[in-house]
Amino acid sequence: MKNSIFLKTLLFASIIVFLAAFKYENKAEKPNIIIIFSDDHALQAISAYGSPHINTPNIDRIAREGAIFKNSFCTNSLCAPSRAVLLTGKYNHINGQKDNTPQSDMDTRQPMFSKTLMENGYQTSWIGKWHIKNNPVHFDYWKILPGQGQYYNPDFINMDGSRERISGYSTEITTDMSLDWLERRDKLKPFCMVIGQKAPHREWLPDIQDLHAFDGKTFKLPDNYFDDYEGRKAAKHQLMEVKDQRWALDSKFDGQNTATVKRMSPEQQAAWNKYYDTENAKIDTTKMSAKEKALWKYQRYMHDYLGCVVSLDRNIGRVLDYLDKNNLTENTVVIYTSDQGFYLGEHGWYDKRFMYEQSLRMPLVMRFPKLIKPKTEVNEMVVNIDFAPTILNLVGLSIPSDIQGKSFLPLFSKNKPKDWRKATFYHYYEYPQDHRVMPHFGIRTDRYKLIRFYGKNGDFWELYDLKKDADEMKNIYEKPENQAIIKTLKVQLNDLIKQYQDVEAEEVLKKRI
Repeated sequence: MKNSIFLKTLLFASIIVFLAAFKYENKAEKPNIIIIFSDDHALQAISAYGSPHINTPNIDRIAREGAIFKNSFCTNSLCAPSRAVLLTGKYNHINGQKDNTPQSDMDTRQPMFSKTLMENGYQTSWIGKWHIKNNPVHFDYWKILPGQGQYYNPDFINMDGSRERISGYSTEITTDMSLDWLERRDKLKPFCMVIGQKAPHREWLPDIQDLHAFDGKTFKLPDNYFDDYEGRKAAKHQLMEVKDQRWALDSKFDGQNTATVKRMSPEQQAAWNKYYDTENAKIDTTKMSAKEKALWKYQRYMHDYLGCVVSLDRNIGRVLDYLDKNNLTENTVVIYTSDQGFYLGEHGWYDKRFMYEQSLRMPLVMRFPKLIKPKTEVNEMVVNIDFAPTILNLVGLSIPSDIQGKSFLPLFSKNKPKDWRKATFYHYYEYPQDHRVMPHFGIRTDRYKLIRFYGKNGDFWELYDLKKDADEMKNIYEKPENQAIIKTLKVQLNDLIKQYQDVEAEEVLKKRI
């Protein structure tokens, strides 16, 4: 009898364990999602995209083991607006985050992909740079940098509103906290985590260990570094040339940002001073011509910017290693992207904002072994409004009708959709701060780009043939032979404006010029 009771008890316990395991396995079938979202990362600073400047083995690994998108674009090349688009799948005139100013007060209670995931059994987190005025809402856990954040010994805002300063380097700290959350999460639930990295945003402060990463290297100058902006009024009007970067705050010459110095520990400051004082002593700016100063600033800019990328890539590798060690690689979607592209001296510039290629294009690599074959190349046009619907599609959820993007998962199938987008729409608003880039919107097709600049500094058009003029040096809008394509592009642009319900752009177009 005792043996019979024991066997029955053992059988019952075994059934319970089996059912629990079955339940876990079913939940594990839903993919986990990690989105690594950096700030201002140019395609020209990723070796998978052919960078001549830097090797990024861990970003390249995602591309090699998954997919690389060759035509990924943003809707508004600016920090906070791009994060709002990621969260909502909607243009900024709809989600409320048009620019980085305090007047852009996005309601973070509005529907976001993270809210939908939470409602369907996912645990969600956002860690690192957030940059939206209102704190996160639709996340089980968040810990964010205030505003732009700091590279060294940064403050973080906790969910209870308190702040704490954490010793170390921002990129590494953000990764530490992300891996810590992965350890603490409920292992019986699928997860979605956004890792928001500050790097490589201005003022480009490399980690101490990366200061010597490019010693002895001379970076190749872009062919149009000394662009004269002939025929391009908006390009001539801007204030974002590398030659005008601040000597102390940007170029780390003749002093340094006082706030940064005070934030550094004595050990960090000593190592920092030793490096830059030694390098700065090699030149005498009083004997340099304006051109020589412009060339020197470019080399310093590239050294510092790319130094930040070295740390960014290394820490992406830490996330990939964690997934491998914890048997999460097979069932975890890993997406690496940035909020927009960036200028690395093209047209003589740094920063972003313009609809020109270097800032319009976004890096995007994605790995998911269950769906994406290694070394996949996606050449179709993808826009950052597509991120939210793609994530919902990945986990088998319906896409709300008010989301303006569409899932790009069908692009991984053999039978790709024949009606995939043939053009993208862009709209930038912020003026005059910080770099006096005029408000503008436009359309980009596989060959042409038509841009309408507007505002108190004038209304005018620009047209570029990307096949003949990949560097966008010649505005051909006034050429008589282009009037037929202009007419076609304007019809397409008007259709996109109506499709995306952009009332402001529609009003601008009513003013015919």
